[in-house]
Amino acid sequence: MSEKIGGAKGTELDEEFSEMERKVDVMGKLVDELMARTHELLQPNPASRAKLSAVNSISKFRGQAKNALYPQPEGQLGECMIRYGSELGNESEFGKALMETGESYREMADIKYSLEDNVKQNFIEPLLHLQTKDLKEVNYLRKKLSGRRLDYDCKKRKKDKAGAHVPELEIQEAQDKFVESKDLAETAMFNLLENDVEQISQLSAFLDAEYEYHRQTADILQSMAEVMHQRLEEVAAKPHREHVPQRIASFSKYDRAPSPMHDANSYNLVESTGYSLSPAQPAFGSVTSSKEDLSKAGKPCCEALYDFDPENEGELGFAEGDIINLISRIDENWYEGSVNGQTGYFPVNYVKVIVDVQ
Repeated sequence: MSEKIGGAKGTELDEEFSEMERKVDVMGKLVDELMARTHELLQPNPASRAKLSAVNSISKFRGQAKNALYPQPEGQLGECMIRYGSELGNESEFGKALMETGESYREMADIKYSLEDNVKQNFIEPLLHLQTKDLKEVNYLRKKLSGRRLDYDCKKRKKDKAGAHVPELEIQEAQDKFVESKDLAETAMFNLLENDVEQISQLSAFLDAEYEYHRQTADILQSMAEVMHQRLEEVAAKPHREHVPQRIASFSKYDRAPSPMHDANSYNLVESTGYSLSPAQPAFGSVTSSKEDLSKAGKPCCEALYDFDPENEGELGFAEGDIINLISRIDENWYEGSVNGQTGYFPVNYVKVIVDVQ
């Protein structure tokens, strides 16, 4: 406040007062930007923030008390993982892993909402109070001081001007009001700037909330990473699956040697297809007999539909038509069994179960 009035220099204020004014101006800019940046930290997507603000404004206008929540990216990622993991099905190990991970990210989103509530209550709301009440009051007193100083300087200049008559009492009253306003503004600025304990306490509360959020999310991620490493080891240890295209059922009568009871129909089949069928093999009768014996004995067994050549250690090889004794079912895709003195694992879709394991 050192502007000139009509070419004459106005009443100067002391350096300490001017320095307090400078700091108050900095404080005002600080509060504005600090609140904006904190909101960006908690809700990083500007489009989502704008949409949320519009939705909540409409709800408030309609008298709806409940406000919409900001869509946390952790929650959106979790929902994506859960949805597609579910669509892959329970037979998919990757699908199950996705669903577990998605639940963890949903949990992290809930923690983020708790962080929002904590920071708004203990950090943003005090800043808002500082902006709308304390700073507003200080700036009002500064503006009032500026007006009274201007009034005092004008009357003093008129008195010094030749031919002008200004009562001494009027000048004294203007001076008293100026001094009074200066004292009020200075006291208000001093109280605002000397509130370090409360302001540092609020900043500390903000850091505590941030730390607690990151600690909890780090615990969730660490736990989930350990679970995923264990799941990876379990899946990697399972027998390797081989895909074998399924034969078309309508072709099966041409691929399999007929039994003796079908010999009488061979002529008709040759006429209709142009292909002759190989004669019945004696071994087929012995396989049928062996299958019936095992079935009658109630022993778990199955018949090989195709040849299976083992590619990994622990797998059981067999030929089409072999009768395999079943020992146990490993999972929905693999059996453990024995044939020809050998024991090992083999895929379910290579065999037809005669008597299933209990």
